[in-house]
Amino acid sequence: MSKIQQISGRGVPLRGNDIDTDRIIPARFLRCVTFDGLGAQVFADDRAQTQGQHPFDLPQYQGANLLFVNDNFGCGSSREHAPQALSKWGIRGIIGESFAEIFFGNCVAIGLPCVTADSATLDRLQSTLEANPQTPVTLDLDNLQIHCGDVTASVQMGEGPHQMLTSGTWDSCGQLVARADDIRATAAKLPYLHWQTPASA
Repeated sequence: MSKIQQISGRGVPLRGNDIDTDRIIPARFLRCVTFDGLGAQVFADDRAQTQGQHPFDLPQYQGANLLFVNDNFGCGSSREHAPQALSKWGIRGIIGESFAEIFFGNCVAIGLPCVTADSATLDRLQSTLEANPQTPVTLDLDNLQIHCGDVTASVQMGEGPHQMLTSGTWDSCGQLVARADDIRATAAKLPYLHWQTPASA
């Protein structure tokens, strides 16, 4: 499993509280068979309403891989398509004031770290990226710090998710596949898997 300890690149600021999963990926795109095409549709309705002025449309933020948001990001419907859409667009980490619990869990499940900072710190980071979109950014997950140009700030994440991401144990399905032989060996020793219903008289 891949350890997620540091992510470097550029940031995209997205201001606003309570941005829900229906805004991240509208419901009409949930009928897809795979997640592959969701990146192009992320924030589809918001982007249409802002007529090219949404941060995800602005040329200066293309290629950014760290998203800076505000309070209660990912609230609303518990759809795993929301973090998948962000990931398919290119987002590799999210820094926000707070996250909806299920959204946060869905992010951890695909190796997309979400860390928190206070509102004053987020405002400073977003303002830095608005003034200079080319500012280099590094999310240091090992040491729970964000470096954005001349700004360095502490970020927070629960101990459990932090350990899973930095140790590479966040991918539960991948772990099962990698340990398939061990699972079969254990299953073969379980007596109740070999019990059969007696033939009826």
